[in-house]
Amino acid sequence: MNTNLKKETEEKLARVIKVSKNSYILSYSGLEIPAKLKGNFYEEDAQNLPVVGDYVKILYNENGDSTILSVCERKSFLKRPDQSKTGVMQYMVANVDYCFIVTSLNEDYSYNRIARYISVALDGGATPVVILTKSDLCKNVGRYIREVEEISDKARVHAISALYGIGLDELDGYMTPGTTICLMGSSGAGKSTLINALAGEELMRTSEIREDDDEGRHTTTFRKLIELKNGVSVIDTPGMREIGMADVKAGIDDTFSDILELESHCRFSDCRHETEPGCAVKAAVASGELSAERLMLYKNLGAENTRNYAMKKEVSKWAKAYKKINKRNMWD
Repeated sequence: MNTNLKKETEEKLARVIKVSKNSYILSYSGLEIPAKLKGNFYEEDAQNLPVVGDYVKILYNENGDSTILSVCERKSFLKRPDQSKTGVMQYMVANVDYCFIVTSLNEDYSYNRIARYISVALDGGATPVVILTKSDLCKNVGRYIREVEEISDKARVHAISALYGIGLDELDGYMTPGTTICLMGSSGAGKSTLINALAGEELMRTSEIREDDDEGRHTTTFRKLIELKNGVSVIDTPGMREIGMADVKAGIDDTFSDILELESHCRFSDCRHETEPGCAVKAAVASGELSAERLMLYKNLGAENTRNYAMKKEVSKWAKAYKKINKRNMWD
């Protein structure tokens, strides 16, 4: 029996560490190998294509591109609307345990954006962990920690200074072998500096903040999974100053679970929390139990999610019809 042939035809397990259009880099048996998709993948919906963090079955080819045969079942899957393509979803990362939402304690800080990231993480099945960086530059760190804690009881929050090693010991509990952490946040928020601190070595190039607007220069232009020496996998992502809502209703509901609890006590099941009598949500605002700003954010994110999801479904419907027409024409 030809043992070399057997090795070529056996399915192997690998993990996606980088995606570039139709080309993939996989981690397999301690190596980084190139791979391409098996032909039938191109008939699949975009959400079924491999993303960074996915475990995939492959046919290994030591002399060229290996072939990705299938994507293994995901335990988490993070997505958002594609900012450049109306109605199209961007599928970001898979199999993430913790989503580190990195925001610096300067002009980059945004309550609204953090709530959006938390909703995306919860909807995708990852635990959101808000990392407030550059705490050495902030005079009132406690105020920001309390504010973030109020966004959702499902999110954890830590204030750190990676540059001076402040608060990094609080992150030790996440650094266990086999854990996957995804870092998301604006450019210049300190993601690369944090990765270097977690790794204990200079793995990522960092950039300076522009003094005129407190924004950072882009140092990461694609998603990439990095395997640290301690067995932890870290996925770095390009800076996202804006993150939209679409198809993440469950995540929004989890983020604002306090408002959902109040809604269950409204007199009408379809209460919009505006002028309806017997509205428990408006009563909570009036008593100070719930802030009007938090209710407005909940409403705005929900409306945006509904609008974008409807648009996505319409685009998806037309895309599927277009594929069917093209397929039919091929056989005519």
